[in-house]
Amino acid sequence: MGDQWTELLYGLVGNTAAPADVLLRLLGHEDEWLRRAVARRAVLPQEVIEAVLVHPDRHVRMALAENGGIDPGQRARLVDDPAPAVHLALAHGPLAYRRRTAPLPDWAYERLLAHPRGLVGHELVVWGAPPVHILAGLAHHEHPAFRKASCRVWDRLSDEARERLLHDEDQDVRLTAAQQVCHEDEERTTWLVGRLGAGWQVTEVLARGRLTRQLAERVVAEGEWLAAIASNPSLPSDLVARLAVDPDPRVRLQVSARPGLTESERAAIDYTVGAEDRLSTLDWVWERREDVAFLRRCARSAHTWLRRSAAVCPGLPADAVERLARDEDFAVRLLLAEFHPEPPPELLLDLYLNGTHRAVGMLVTRPGFPAAGLAARLGDSPDPSGRRLALRDPGLEPELLDRLSRDPETRAAAGRDPRLPVARIRALLADPDQAAAAAAAANPALPAGDMRRLLDRAGVPEIPVNDRTIDC
Repeated sequence: MGDQWTELLYGLVGNTAAPADVLLRLLGHEDEWLRRAVARRAVLPQEVIEAVLVHPDRHVRMALAENGGIDPGQRARLVDDPAPAVHLALAHGPLAYRRRTAPLPDWAYERLLAHPRGLVGHELVVWGAPPVHILAGLAHHEHPAFRKASCRVWDRLSDEARERLLHDEDQDVRLTAAQQVCHEDEERTTWLVGRLGAGWQVTEVLARGRLTRQLAERVVAEGEWLAAIASNPSLPSDLVARLAVDPDPRVRLQVSARPGLTESERAAIDYTVGAEDRLSTLDWVWERREDVAFLRRCARSAHTWLRRSAAVCPGLPADAVERLARDEDFAVRLLLAEFHPEPPPELLLDLYLNGTHRAVGMLVTRPGFPAAGLAARLGDSPDPSGRRLALRDPGLEPELLDRLSRDPETRAAAGRDPRLPVARIRALLADPDQAAAAAAAANPALPAGDMRRLLDRAGVPEIPVNDRTIDC
């Protein structure tokens, strides 16, 4: 089968109106990635789910295991799959970006944790995302890796369980448990620094663990972990003052973003925040993410790091949102657009049209992205991305839609529009531009009969699922 047909069939896989019989035929296709794409659809008819569960290709079943859009109870049925690789995929969980997915039933986690192949349970507790109560129940597990995983939900553990973990026979478990309490325990902070060596974990301990004067002086004197210790809340004030004039700009930046400093004290430090600097949200700001008065002060701060940290906090008040939407720092505006529950519509549109960061392309999915009036505003824009946005306008005129469906820069986007007449969709199916043809195949207004004829022309046979042999 030629590439043109492959693109068309991928378009069909993405067609939200594709009926079960069309998807079942696609499941029998020779292209492995096409079959997997069917199993990854956000919505699958029950008949198709049943076919995937017994599909002979384990990679197709693995794709269903990783599909966060499918009902967890359906995914949990794969616990009985004959292939351990499918169990591993189920344990790892859905491949979701910044999106929470519903957990599996408790009985499924119990089965995975008790799997005869230890790697499955290990995958679940290390890389998967089991619910808090499942992790908390592992505090007394016989396997050290499971006990270590329970430390991730420290606040949900009983006092007795915490004490056991802090004195666990396995040093790796003790180290992990100690990291949960080092912010209030000088002795454990010192012990951790001595045991962790030069790994990334020691930087976290030095950044938040409670410090003895002796340890703080030693670290500052050695000069190896200054950027980490510079942000530690328990660092003595004289050592803070010394690091505020350190030759390393990274150290001075960390000092400038410490909690408790006034605006004038921050300004007195020679620090810079570059437009491209990747800075994580300040913990002490995030801890007060619902404190309206505090967040308002952060939004007014001259320190870019404080404003970036405030921009991701859900409790940011409306006046602070308005202020940060006009911020001179691009990252502040982008973070506000990405994370605030109700980002300003004009901010979303401006960033989408004028931003250069790859994340701006996802802003069209944010709540409040403007739609009404875009056709009149952008239908004749010299920028193709602007003309494509015009297609989001609910009041788009048929004449403009037709024109956009013939524009080489926009016809693929227009080909997916269900307002397009069926005759035009059919014409696009034969378009030499494969992207436009595939978009037409994905159009939910394409009649089911056309989808079936497309499969016939592509030579996709109907294959009885029950005649297949499961691949373990």
